[in-house]
Amino acid sequence: MELNAYAARAVALLKDKGLTVATAESCTGGLIAAAITDVAGASRVFGTGVVSYSCDCKMKLLGVSAATLDAEGAVCAATAAQMAQGVRRVAKSSVGVSVTGEAGPIAAEDHPVGTVFIALADEGGTVVEEHHFDGDRAAIRRQAAVAVLSLLVHRLEGVTAC
Repeated sequence: MELNAYAARAVALLKDKGLTVATAESCTGGLIAAAITDVAGASRVFGTGVVSYSCDCKMKLLGVSAATLDAEGAVCAATAAQMAQGVRRVAKSSVGVSVTGEAGPIAAEDHPVGTVFIALADEGGTVVEEHHFDGDRAAIRRQAAVAVLSLLVHRLEGVTAC
């Protein structure tokens, strides 16, 4: 499935289940929020999207701990988890999703370009995935957005209505 198809499926599932989603994006720069809001009726399920490109934003808006950023950096599983949990809390949303990674062309941290961590936080807990994508900056960002929406869809397919 491609980005727009995943977004449409996610919006439909969220509507069916009476749930909402909020996004916290770093390396994708708002691609996930844009894909969701391209779907007619998305305003019923989406109200908050944060592009947290800087560590300062991650800490101040999303509650990512300075200790995590100091010890592990912005591109790690713990940061992705805290971003998803934070945006869910701030938005008072049913589900929070996040993405942080190295889109390139030059890595800012000690990870190869294409290293991406995604996370989803909901009432059932937090799930984090590590991915390694190939291609140029645009391709990596698009693959990361698809991975987040795919995780959301698969999680929603297993969630019962609240």
